[in-house]
Amino acid sequence: MSAPPVSTGAPSGQPAATTSLAWTEDGISVVDQRALPQETLLLRLRTVDEVIDAIRTLAVRGAPAIGLAGALGVALSARLHTSPDGSVDRAAVRADAERIAGARPTAVNLAWAVSQVIEELPQGPDAVLATALRMIEEDVAANRGAATTAADLVEELLPEGPLRLLTHCNTGRLATAAGGTALGTVLELAARGRVAEVFVDETRPLLQGSRLTAWELGEAGVPYRICPDSAAAAAMAQSMVDCVLVGADRIAANGDTANKIGTYGLALAAARHGIPFIVVAPESSWDPTLADGTGIVVEERAAEEVTTVAGVRVAPEGAGVFNPAFDVTPGALITAVVSESRVLRPAGPAGADVRPGAAAGAEAEAGAALSGLSRDLYTRGWLPGTSGNLSVRMPGPEPRALITGSGLDKGSLGPGDSVLVDSGTARAVRPDGALRPSAETAIHTAVYRTTSAGAVVHAHPPYATALARLTGAAGRTAWLPLDGLELLKGLGLPEPGRTRLPVFANWPDVSRIGEEVAAYLTASPGAPPALLIADHGVTVWGRDLAQARNRLECVEAMCQLLLLTGEVPAAGRAAAA
Repeated sequence: MSAPPVSTGAPSGQPAATTSLAWTEDGISVVDQRALPQETLLLRLRTVDEVIDAIRTLAVRGAPAIGLAGALGVALSARLHTSPDGSVDRAAVRADAERIAGARPTAVNLAWAVSQVIEELPQGPDAVLATALRMIEEDVAANRGAATTAADLVEELLPEGPLRLLTHCNTGRLATAAGGTALGTVLELAARGRVAEVFVDETRPLLQGSRLTAWELGEAGVPYRICPDSAAAAAMAQSMVDCVLVGADRIAANGDTANKIGTYGLALAAARHGIPFIVVAPESSWDPTLADGTGIVVEERAAEEVTTVAGVRVAPEGAGVFNPAFDVTPGALITAVVSESRVLRPAGPAGADVRPGAAAGAEAEAGAALSGLSRDLYTRGWLPGTSGNLSVRMPGPEPRALITGSGLDKGSLGPGDSVLVDSGTARAVRPDGALRPSAETAIHTAVYRTTSAGAVVHAHPPYATALARLTGAAGRTAWLPLDGLELLKGLGLPEPGRTRLPVFANWPDVSRIGEEVAAYLTASPGAPPALLIADHGVTVWGRDLAQARNRLECVEAMCQLLLLTGEVPAAGRAAAA
């Protein structure tokens, strides 16, 4: 069974392209990306070892293309391990499949594609190959759908004028079956007449941008300029970039994304300058088994990629090297993640509106929600006087939160009594002296920086506040065990049988508490969404205010139970728990 290179539709007005890899009678045909742009060479991969070597040495690269090459590699193994009588050595094929899946660890597409085709092995080698070829066709359609949706989103965000776009690494037809993801979006926007210029990060150390993306843009006739990776932030600062478009090799459930090293820095710079940062990737790049990006394994490449250029050593002999192939961008820095079937806005609550001009309306709506819950908790005695504070993460490309103002009566808080703060610095975005952020802003922003929380509540319910005082330890973090309590399920933990809540020391400098909270949450992914502060109440968070409130009630109920039953650990025992 064989198939010629697949001809595919390109973005509107663009010439049709062929797939970057295909099945032929004598093996797998792939474009050798190592040779570009000097030469356009086709490799013929006739053994499984050659497929693995092509993936590891980046002759084939780009998450979707790696996955498809892996699928075709399993089909090749099935053919090679089929005897003349038609019997298949399934054990040998499965062993090859395992080796292929492990060729590169970060891109989830590879293991995903291999698992898809190996399921067809009992049906014979033809069924394995048919599945791999169908996956190529599906990738072509997925690229077209994702690129179109992402282009629509960019035009919604930036409806006026010609666009100056910036992209990183290579996400075009070389990195996919055809068309491309982020670069496919660029080409679609160019076909609509919206692109003035594309800044192409060179993408050190292997220059996938200056070698491959520039080549693809030149082939398509789209104006571009290559810039050093380190110049991208300067271009943003000079208002030379309207939107950043990148791909992804693995996407966690909360929208954290792994992409070519340097992407995280771009996201930080884009957030600082208020520039939309959009990730375009197929559904095959999503890994629903990972709650967040802390579980993504990042591949580290050979030192020679950094110490040499074009085979010539440029670093001293024996120089140490840190050469990760990818970095992980937190979802809080991402305007939207676009696939062929959905648009996720991880920087805000589900369905948050990130269109320009929506900020004022979003602030008013969030302020109304904060004041409403504040008055309710005041009535219950959980926000006495001016104590306590609430916040919500705001939608948009910048890491911002809206938090109740300092020194205000929580029983009479209005929609306009909240302050927009930078989640990175905990400072007011528009300081005017009339309204200051709450004193505990450092704690709220620590939660936003280290989790996917959409809302944070800091309150003083009586039982939780009492336990915070009884179990707290001077100068260090103590622990409140909650083992075996039925109400633990209210915190949404995957295994709620045993858990404990930290009781942080109540430092006069609240920023120090924030630093300790951030360090704890960074080192404890999946920790319970609640913490106590000695003599200072409880802080909880959730995807929105409703969930945060429910979790606050859950913590208060557990603390009430412990106090009523006398199961209260003393400070020393709590600290050692």
